[in-house]
Amino acid sequence: MKDDLHSYLKGGRQALLWKLDGLGEYDIRRPLTRTATNLLGLVKHAAVGEILYFGVVFGRPFDQDLPYVGAGAEPNADMWATADETHEEIIDLYRRAIAHADATIEALALDDVGRVPWWGDAAVTLHQVLVHVVVDTQRHAGHADIVRELVDGTAGLLPSNDNLPPADEAWWLDYHQRVERAALDASIRSDEASVEHGSRMAAAMRTRLDR
Repeated sequence: MKDDLHSYLKGGRQALLWKLDGLGEYDIRRPLTRTATNLLGLVKHAAVGEILYFGVVFGRPFDQDLPYVGAGAEPNADMWATADETHEEIIDLYRRAIAHADATIEALALDDVGRVPWWGDAAVTLHQVLVHVVVDTQRHAGHADIVRELVDGTAGLLPSNDNLPPADEAWWLDYHQRVERAALDASIRSDEASVEHGSRMAAAMRTRLDR
């Protein structure tokens, strides 16, 4: 069980780091949603998560204090990189956070208990924490996949398995157009159904008024 959860966690980590490959400073940092989701910020956030959940929770402090964590930190400070923070520093932080987390995972049993201060000091097992961090990491790997596709069109699950159909650019263009047409057709049908429903309601109202 622990090995299975750890394997899924490793897959999410790998995907997050892979999404940075081949991009310049601007593209790994640029915000591409209203909430400023960006690739390097996702890696930074994932590093903080591993440090907190596999470090603080189990009384195994990390070897570095982070200014963007804790009560005094600016909101969302762990979700983006300042111009003074190099991508090498953030990637190195994530790798060290991973090593620290892996040491905790290997040292403890699944039923060993820690406490989460930001959950009202709730008691949790390593099993619960592993599930939580796996879900969170894989969720952010999905965010990174979409953000990377918005940057340069690149998509896929992992370097060894992109989990996409084997297709060329012409196939994807045709597929995109088919999905777009289906969306438009569904919208038109919905609008027509709304108009028809409104007409029936108006007719029923007139009938009642005429009685």
